[in-house]
Amino acid sequence: MERKIITTNDGSKTIFIPEWNENYHSKHGALQEALHVFIKSGLQQVDSDHIRVLEIGYGSGLNAILTYIEANGKSKTIHYAGLEAFPISKDEFDALEYGVLSKVSSANDILQKFFDASWEEVVQIEPNFSLQKMMVKLEDFDPKESKYDLIYFDAFGPRVQPEMWTRDILSKMYDTLDSKGIFVTYCAKGQVRRDLKSLGFEVEKIPGPPGKREMLRARKP
Repeated sequence: MERKIITTNDGSKTIFIPEWNENYHSKHGALQEALHVFIKSGLQQVDSDHIRVLEIGYGSGLNAILTYIEANGKSKTIHYAGLEAFPISKDEFDALEYGVLSKVSSANDILQKFFDASWEEVVQIEPNFSLQKMMVKLEDFDPKESKYDLIYFDAFGPRVQPEMWTRDILSKMYDTLDSKGIFVTYCAKGQVRRDLKSLGFEVEKIPGPPGKREMLRARKP
């Protein structure tokens, strides 16, 4: 499947899939979207210094990198797990130029650690940040006894991948979260909201990132 690097409206870059007419991140601003949806509306809402994060749709690694930066600034310890069935190439990763987004020292060395981290293994990026990238489709993912405090649900949208947004998949997300865990996604589709509620989540529609009116955040009681 063809993938192209494009520049979004805030100057940050993302990947575009012509066959689906779909971007990895919002064309209105990849960086702005990731910060608003996953950092501000997700990570910053977890009241703990030790946070277990599961990302559905690891993609380019942008959300993981931003989570690392946020954790460094707030002295938090993060265990980060990301699911991705189709990893990007080194050339694609380099072309996204994420080093210019980072405010940490030795940015390029840190970014290289994210890309080079072995799949399936837990890799210690820094003393306060471990990363486990898993090359698996969501429908095949078996969380077993793992419990997470926060889920970044960043799968491609229901238009192109409806199988990622079924009630069965969302039920798996509910079971994967620990009590008081947070599920956050850019999506605000009515059926997704209703399914989350029917599973027992406390669901709220909140303001979306630039170019999107609303998004969803759900909490497990």
